[in-house]
Amino acid sequence: MSAAPRLVLATHNQGKLRELRELLRGQVPGLDVDTQVVDAGAVGAPDVVEDGVTFAENSLKKARAVAEATGLPAIADDSGLSVEVLGGAPGIFSARWAGRHGDDVANLELLLGQLADVRDGHRQAAFVCAAALAVPEADGGLHETVELGRLEGTLLRSPRGEGGFGYDPILQPLGLELSCAELTREEKNAISHRGQAFRALLPAIVDALR
Repeated sequence: MSAAPRLVLATHNQGKLRELRELLRGQVPGLDVDTQVVDAGAVGAPDVVEDGVTFAENSLKKARAVAEATGLPAIADDSGLSVEVLGGAPGIFSARWAGRHGDDVANLELLLGQLADVRDGHRQAAFVCAAALAVPEADGGLHETVELGRLEGTLLRSPRGEGGFGYDPILQPLGLELSCAELTREEKNAISHRGQAFRALLPAIVDALR
């Protein structure tokens, strides 16, 4: 029989769950990451409307809702692309920039069209991630921690690479000659905004599970 869950990641994305399990593997004595670190679906946690105005607000809202519903420590993240000449947009609207949630091709085409006349020296952008941890306390409240990660780069004029998702094909990280979609999964995880945020959150996660 599987051990009871001890930590919930507020997502149904198995890739994110795999990343978190690998991050926690060997970090907490007695924690079986493969059975005790689970996604929202495994514990019947509710879906949460992301109506905050910042990445941090959205990630905290999801973590709070799942922690309150399950009584377990919960982690959530929210991320997107911030383009300098667009004042930080698409930002929290990254996944639905073209009007329909998750249409990567349409989002890319719209953004590239909006930036068509922007010179190469002014195409700075960054992937941004906020990762939140909400831990139920004995008094009924929640102890909350939020950490941020940021991957700086420049925007290409056309997509390159077959890996990744979202805006990965058009962001070239600073210091590299490849787009995020041309990196291996290991290379991307080592520098990614999400990886940075989750690694920064790791001490709080470990403390919550001791």
